[in-house]
Amino acid sequence: MQVSVENTSALERRMTIGVPAERIEIEVNKRLQQTARKAKIPGFRPGKVPMSVIRQRYEDGARQEALGDLIQATFYEAVVEQKLNPAGAPSVEPKTFEKGKDLEYIATFEVFPEFTVAGFESISVERLSADVADSDLDNMLEILRKQNVSFEVVDRAAQNEDQLNIDFVGKIGGEAFAGGSATGTQLVLGSGRMIPGFEDGLVGAKAGEERVLNLTFPEDYQNLELAGKTAEFTVTVNTVSAPTLPELNETFFKQFGIKETNIEGFRTEVRKNMERELRQAIKSKVKNQVMDGLLAANPIEVPKALLENEVNRLRVQAVQQFGGNIKPDQLPAELFEEQAKRRVELGLIVAEVVKQFDLKPDDTRVRELIQEMASAYQEPEQVVAWYYKNEQQMNEVRSVVLEEQVVDTVLQKASVTDKAVSYEEAVKPGEAPQAD
Repeated sequence: MQVSVENTSALERRMTIGVPAERIEIEVNKRLQQTARKAKIPGFRPGKVPMSVIRQRYEDGARQEALGDLIQATFYEAVVEQKLNPAGAPSVEPKTFEKGKDLEYIATFEVFPEFTVAGFESISVERLSADVADSDLDNMLEILRKQNVSFEVVDRAAQNEDQLNIDFVGKIGGEAFAGGSATGTQLVLGSGRMIPGFEDGLVGAKAGEERVLNLTFPEDYQNLELAGKTAEFTVTVNTVSAPTLPELNETFFKQFGIKETNIEGFRTEVRKNMERELRQAIKSKVKNQVMDGLLAANPIEVPKALLENEVNRLRVQAVQQFGGNIKPDQLPAELFEEQAKRRVELGLIVAEVVKQFDLKPDDTRVRELIQEMASAYQEPEQVVAWYYKNEQQMNEVRSVVLEEQVVDTVLQKASVTDKAVSYEEAVKPGEAPQAD
């Protein structure tokens, strides 16, 4: 087998492979002999059909099959021989394809980029620290109460946080527009569910009252046909209901699956959940900064095949998340290219860090992570046992731990600044700012 390789770009390789005719004929004859043992042809007993008849009937198919298998086998042999690491399936173009002659074909493909991860010292990380104060716990209890609020009809003017039952009709230029009308809809004032000015315009209204609101849709409104346009809404208030927060009692506690029946026990359980959320938030923000730093310090070229695969994976995830009748390939690729590129780059960089530092998932950390996740359930021991019986889930946990070990490896050389902050600042979404 003859092999030559041409570098057509930083990652693309054009490999010409020659397969001797003798090897092709051996494979063709092997398939014809297999066919002869089981072929059923009128006038001949099974296994007694002359090879000339078998060849006449089946040689073309056997040759096509042999050539396909040989291309696959010799491509693999060639990349091993040339020490290449393909990043996707090759595009194969036959050069010669005649019976009795050597087979020569060209395989064009991309390889994984070869690089060494560096620049750890240039990465700056701000590592937050925080505690769950009693005031934070009190605030969380109020949030939980508000999430379980009930409403009772009252005979008074509407206030913020009241729930109104309303009918409304929206018009633009005197004409009703699609989606601009509703009957018997429930609206909590101050929730921000409607466009700016709508809810404010109903403060002070009473049941049975009609109000006309002249409002303008935001310029960045999701429905582009309405963005920036002025509309008139005629709103009829059917009822006004005041919020009633639930009492912190046994009935309330049971809604959260907590066995404790007293306030102190409930506070203890809520605090545990807040502390777990706090640890995860701090860890996530540190990880984001480390990953951003690795990307900035290690620009690499991404194989198109990997990028395309990741775009397709994100398309499928989007369809699964949002539903509808749309097919993944109907979503524009450009919607996902930036995210896909980041994910592929990070995957390659993280894998290289693992290789450079010979990292292996730490069994102790794997178990600690499983126990941490299991602690959110009522029967944590059962959850731990379930993980250890499920190899796929265990592999996912090992991947998370290995990524954490990559972060720890970077932090040993990065510039790290510790900063004490409040619980709310530590857990709020978004990445922590870079340290000065």
